[in-house]
Amino acid sequence: MLLEDLNRTAVHLDLSGDWQLIASDQSHAVPMVLPGDVHTALQRAGIIDDPYVGRNEDDVQWVAHKDWVIERTVSIASGDLGGYWYLDLDCIDTVASVFVNDLMVLEADNCFRRHRPDVSRALVAGENRIRIVLPSSIAEGARRQAAQPFYVPYHPGNSPIANGNMLRKPQCHFGWDWNIAIAPLGVYGTLALRRLEIARIEHVTTKQIWLDDGSVDLQVTVTLFSDGPGILPIHFSLDDQRERLDCAVGTGETRITHVFTVTAPKRWWPAGSGEQNLSLLTVEVPQEHVSRQIGFRTIELLTDKDDAGSRFAFRVNGREIFCRGANWIPADALMSRVTPEGIEDLLTSAVDANMNMIRVWGGGFYEPDWFYDLCDRLGLMVWQDFMFACNLYPSTPDFLDNVAAEVDYQVKRLSSHPSIALWCGDNELVGALTWFDEPRKDRDRYLVSYDRLNRTVEVALKGALPEALWWPSSPASGYLDFGDAWHSDGSGDMHYWSVWHENKSFDNYRSVRPRFCSEFGFQSYTSMPVIRQFAAEKDLNIAAPVIESHQKNVGGNERIAGTMFRYFRFPKDFPNFVYLSQIQQGLAIRTAVDYWRSLKPHCMGTLYWQLNDTWPVASWSSLDYGGSWKAMHYMVRRFFQPVAVAAIPSNDGREIRFSMVNDTAAPVTVELQAFVVTLDGKREPLMAAAGTCPPDRATTLVSIAARDIPANALLFWSFEASNGMRGEGHHVNATYKALDLQPSGLTLAVAPADDGVFDVSVTAAGLALHVMIEADVAGRYSDNAFDLTAGETKVIRFTPKTRFAEGVMPRFAVFDLESCQGKG
Repeated sequence: MLLEDLNRTAVHLDLSGDWQLIASDQSHAVPMVLPGDVHTALQRAGIIDDPYVGRNEDDVQWVAHKDWVIERTVSIASGDLGGYWYLDLDCIDTVASVFVNDLMVLEADNCFRRHRPDVSRALVAGENRIRIVLPSSIAEGARRQAAQPFYVPYHPGNSPIANGNMLRKPQCHFGWDWNIAIAPLGVYGTLALRRLEIARIEHVTTKQIWLDDGSVDLQVTVTLFSDGPGILPIHFSLDDQRERLDCAVGTGETRITHVFTVTAPKRWWPAGSGEQNLSLLTVEVPQEHVSRQIGFRTIELLTDKDDAGSRFAFRVNGREIFCRGANWIPADALMSRVTPEGIEDLLTSAVDANMNMIRVWGGGFYEPDWFYDLCDRLGLMVWQDFMFACNLYPSTPDFLDNVAAEVDYQVKRLSSHPSIALWCGDNELVGALTWFDEPRKDRDRYLVSYDRLNRTVEVALKGALPEALWWPSSPASGYLDFGDAWHSDGSGDMHYWSVWHENKSFDNYRSVRPRFCSEFGFQSYTSMPVIRQFAAEKDLNIAAPVIESHQKNVGGNERIAGTMFRYFRFPKDFPNFVYLSQIQQGLAIRTAVDYWRSLKPHCMGTLYWQLNDTWPVASWSSLDYGGSWKAMHYMVRRFFQPVAVAAIPSNDGREIRFSMVNDTAAPVTVELQAFVVTLDGKREPLMAAAGTCPPDRATTLVSIAARDIPANALLFWSFEASNGMRGEGHHVNATYKALDLQPSGLTLAVAPADDGVFDVSVTAAGLALHVMIEADVAGRYSDNAFDLTAGETKVIRFTPKTRFAEGVMPRFAVFDLESCQGKG
């Protein structure tokens, strides 16, 4: 090809839109919109009911046992037919055979790889039929398990649908202790039929080389694919810099590198530590361009040895950053229901609650490009797991080759994002070696098998991105350390689940001193407005089959109720049970975070499990399905504030220490006021203190004796920092159930405000603890889960997700600890 050939018009046929879905046994034939999933198409056609409602999950199990065909036709003019044509398919879920005019052009078996098969020889002038055959993942998993040289176990508690570990598919599609188990299948992302014009862009990768004078060389490498030799103009643009290169390409892949020198780069910082300065990089070839957001920053993972073991801390632009955040799971169990707007709402809620990191957990998806673009812009560092979780996996050559190609593609696709902080090999696979009879009896075989997989991931990562920060597994005490990182807290990252899974008290969070806790959690029920979306009035009972079907953790409902018996008087009805479950969830996580932040810099990160839900379910999330904030998320915003004060009791309960933590780069002076509040809500001053907390440190402001708090009273406090941050809280010496709370006398007054929002005034006649306002529609409150003492009024602004007609108002309910309790 020569340069003058560029005048030829490119052909790009977008294949998104209407297709036909047909069961292979001809039992069903319905329209289907791609990108999309089979379950959603069947629901839209009225074949199945909403799987999320009631117990419909049981009624749709047949869908995943069938084989399905998705097909459509596309017309190609005879004058366009020549040249090299290919299909462009971002994501096929999962095992598939693709035919064009009955000629097979692709066999796929990895949901995490892009496919671009050559279809030139299959096309004809006029109508062309494209057919995607999706066999049952359930049957395919069983077939592949039977073909293994030895049995590869999976976690039946997480995966009630068996053998998902055989497939390179989101593991949570087969269940999990928070997800619906329906094994969805479909085609997602880009779908197109294209004619190659000299060359196409396969990858754009970047490397930042920082120079002694503070400037940075941005090394941009573009990988091109061509079906033959030619000359290709390439434009490289970085903000207002633009350069053209005329490059020779050969058959197959060609790599071209261009370097931009930025003399005074504005750095990208995590949220709360500085600005999220971004530059736009664009690489253009005729009829195609690829853009990347570039954030200039340095990042290091510190694992140096110390007296306690070894550190686990991130240093960004030369400054150590305490990571405040949560674990991310897929935004929905069905991909057709995922929208960029919905994900932006979830990620914005993370930043609004003072988070600076999320962990993309290894049992879901590598998220789309626009997800990481959002993280770049919001300042959310991303701990990125590779997609292996809680099972063992094959280590046969074909499986490992498939994994290596997956890693190479995903790392090259994502590595330029400044938000990507760490690449982690898997979630809990080291622990899984101890969970099953087979590896317990034959540990060496399964350990070697795991090491082959883990090594394959590492080698592929380093091949695609030599400078990548790599962590072998989560949790892990260190490289080639196969110890118990669920209970050992001296090194590496920790998953601490003893409070929930081992049914220990909240105080137990203060029995460990993690260097970085990347998983810990406590469950609650989803909020009443969400429950009413899937449950009828007759189902509003914690033991009702519908409520139990929306609890996927074995024993979870009993544990929620048992914790209430431990700390509270039992609630009087179902809505109050839901309310109290959310309050105790927030108290559990606050107990952990308050203590672990007070250990800074010994501890340098707390990522709780989990941020979001995939469907309406009882879970560990702080955001409801749909994005509304649970009580805990309002608490998170307070205890994740960069400057915070917490009351931490000593192990013997005799002393209460006020810890102040400062995650900013400047010292702050903190002024504290403490009060004794009686059970009828009256405040009496107890003490005042002031102190300075150094930058990026935690220290004790003051300590008081627990005996200074009368038995019939609580400790309240408020603080203000010199940088304007402020907060308040309370502490109970014993348990809430020991308090004979007096009537709180809460009253509400609602008034419309400007722009479709509402002001809700809450007044207490007595002591009102953990006051929670709830509307019958989704929306955001300016604050919630707060305290009021006698005579106090607080005005809360409620912003509904959907505007109300003039004169129409939502209905509000208010909960607090005293009114939650049953009487008599």
